[in-house]
Amino acid sequence: MAAPSVTFFGPLDTVLGPYMGYVLLALAVVNIATRAFQHRQHVKQAEEGAEALSRHPIHVASNVLLVLASFYYVSLHQHSGIVASSLIVGLFITDFFEFEARKVEARRGIDLERPKGAIAASAFVLMYVAYITLFFIVKPIWSSIV
Repeated sequence: MAAPSVTFFGPLDTVLGPYMGYVLLALAVVNIATRAFQHRQHVKQAEEGAEALSRHPIHVASNVLLVLASFYYVSLHQHSGIVASSLIVGLFITDFFEFEARKVEARRGIDLERPKGAIAASAFVLMYVAYITLFFIVKPIWSSIV
């Protein structure tokens, strides 16, 4: 990744800027892991009733960090940052509604489904962030074809 030509955040851009794609990639993977952990927690909590369901603080923190990191990434790389931010904000909104859907399922007394919408959204985020971060691996092959 090329260094940004304009630095809005001074030393932070210099230190973190070149690695921000990798930070986003790591946060996307952590977010998927915390989502799986939270779902297991929801399944256990649903046995106690719908009011026992709660958001796991680690998953909430990973969501917030992912959103903030994507907004910072926009200041470094506008085009890919806006696309990544759109996907990540979509993931954040999807995750919010998936939690509400799990509460409805617990109230109705049925088995909790996996958060399919949030899983799909996180897969899109992971694929796009991996594409913008790890493109250097396939760039020689891509350049010879295109």
